Amino acid sequence: MTDKSNIAAGHIELKSVSKSYGEGDNYKEVIKDCSLEITPGVLSVMIGPSGCGKSTLIRLIAGFEKPNSGSITIDGRPVEGPGKDRLVIFQESALFPWMTTEDNILYGPRAVGEDNSKNRDLANFLIDKVGLNQFKKKFPNQLSGGMQRRCELARALINQPEVMVLDEPFRGLDEMTKELMWEYYANLYEENKATNFFVTTDIDEAIFLADRLIIMTNIPTRVAAVIDVDIPRPRRLSNIFELDQANTIKMKALKILHEEAMKSFRSGSKAAADFIDAYSKRVAS
Repeated sequence: MTDKSNIAAGHIELKSVSKSYGEGDNYKEVIKDCSLEITPGVLSVMIGPSGCGKSTLIRLIAGFEKPNSGSITIDGRPVEGPGKDRLVIFQESALFPWMTTEDNILYGPRAVGEDNSKNRDLANFLIDKVGLNQFKKKFPNQLSGGMQRRCELARALINQPEVMVLDEPFRGLDEMTKELMWEYYANLYEENKATNFFVTTDIDEAIFLADRLIIMTNIPTRVAAVIDVDIPRPRRLSNIFELDQANTIKMKALKILHEEAMKSFRSGSKAAADFIDAYSKRVAS
């Protein structure tokens, strides 16, 4: 599906990146001296306390904003703005309501004048891969939330970006649909093997998907730890959390997140208080 020459591409590196907003009493430092790598052909998943600055990092990597200091490069080239080498899937649906599933998926190639038989064949291939064959002529308001997310994945993949950046794309879905989406997405990744950077606040989602887990600190954010998730693929939800290896990684990650949430809790964060309560119940069980 993807040109294999692209698989080695997509190496993103952040060096000592800082980002702040406002001045005086309104000054807020969101990211401070943050360094990390998003490795080619690896599914890197970032997780951190709520409100720690994950979405700001995404905007910097996408080129929508610039850091106050530090550098961001992709394959050695400075990130100076948005580029077709990076594609972001946000939390909110961005499907065009007046377009069918098929037309939404073909939007990217059509926008750059590449509406040809090769891309139409690729669109049909992707529609089949995400299980939307019977819905290719339907409009977004005729699709369930999970179907809309699958359509957006196909619309991203048809552009064959060097890096796909996903900002909590399954947030807001019910639990059953969300878990189904994990498996759809994992299957697509396992076949494609392009560089993926996935952001989440769900520890189970992070461990099920990740090759590499990047845990962020409380705001101002930087990298607290990087954990290799060397659980063999393909992975299945039916048995992954029966593995001692998965649960060891999970408890290690939760411990770090708890420590960071405690820092946020002391500053009065309700999200941190909710996390600490959930963590305590999880450990008690």
